[in-house]
Amino acid sequence: MHNSIETTLAALEAHGYIAERSLGTAVFLAQKLGRPLFLEGEPGVGKTEIVKVLAQILGTRLIRLQCYEGLDISSAVYEWDYARQMLEIRLLEATGERDGSRVRREVFSSDFLVKRPLLQALELEHDQAPVLLIDELDRADEEFEAYLLEFLAEWQITIPEIGTIKATKPPVVVITSNRTREIHDALKRRCLYHWIDYPDFSKELRILKQKIPHIPEVLSKQIVAFVQGLRNLDLYKAPGVAETLDWAASLMALDVTNLELGQIEDTFGVLLKYQDDLVQARAQAQDVLAKAQMS
Repeated sequence: MHNSIETTLAALEAHGYIAERSLGTAVFLAQKLGRPLFLEGEPGVGKTEIVKVLAQILGTRLIRLQCYEGLDISSAVYEWDYARQMLEIRLLEATGERDGSRVRREVFSSDFLVKRPLLQALELEHDQAPVLLIDELDRADEEFEAYLLEFLAEWQITIPEIGTIKATKPPVVVITSNRTREIHDALKRRCLYHWIDYPDFSKELRILKQKIPHIPEVLSKQIVAFVQGLRNLDLYKAPGVAETLDWAASLMALDVTNLELGQIEDTFGVLLKYQDDLVQARAQAQDVLAKAQMS
């Protein structure tokens, strides 16, 4: 992957991920320069999937930090195992230990440290740095976003009781966002940026055929054309590639070989997840299907 953009694209496709050249360039440069990669895009366009594939290509472990509102240091970085610490203090007291500084050194050692994803990412395994996925950062609070600045700039974490822990080899870091809120410029400046859009017809068709190789040719084209038509509607949440694949698998399970209106209405819940979207899509399904059958 470090050789060229072409080898990066070939490696991604060999592991089941079809990427356009601009995304391959971003991945290549992030690897070459040792910079975090920041991916934005609508849900279901393949942001998380490319990180999984990246870990497979590099032959290293994937560490995933799923962000959410209220995410704090104890869940993302580290916390102390208080129950074991209390037990250790009682054991030391039972042996007659009275040296307070020694007790503190004992109970605030790495043996009692519970390592969370960010701290785990600073550790090597078989001399290889891991791939760290910070997923859906836009769901976390801005305070946590600010905490990441030191981590991304210096590849280190400061623990007051122990000191600063620094990576001997920086992890491969990919941050994703669905853009439910804007991420601060200070964090973006530390990263290479790429927006992953919905794929065009030919790319989505290639993805579908790769993931579901036994799907009939006519049906695969109808499915992709219909989903692409739905994305042109004013929906609250348009279906992503993930929904396309789920829908295709569902239709295959129902032994569908040619797309018809009744089958679409029966399986709309695989594609759309909001009632208002379902109402609008059902009202225009006939027209969308007609255009899909003509493509």
